[in-house]
Amino acid sequence: MIEINVDKYKITVKGHANYAEPGKDIVCAAVSTLFQTLVASVETLSNDTMKFDTERGNGFFELVTTSNVSKCLFNSFVIGSEMIAECYPDNVRVCKH
Repeated sequence: MIEINVDKYKITVKGHANYAEPGKDIVCAAVSTLFQTLVASVETLSNDTMKFDTERGNGFFELVTTSNVSKCLFNSFVIGSEMIAECYPDNVRVCKH
């Protein structure tokens, strides 16, 4: 199970989806893609400062400074993650604090 914890402008992603074997797990790939896109988009499209770690199986992201652009990108990640969790409730859980 992938657990995505959202707290203000901080995200932690832990675990594995276990939907399919490694390298063929579309659920894991979807979450990873959203997370990596969030990091790259904030870096490219805003002047905001962030902290992040994209270690395999675990991820950490925090906005240190926030503009409307980075807030929108952050919320887009959350919406996308919730959509994946709706489709794959046995594999992904989103917890907002």
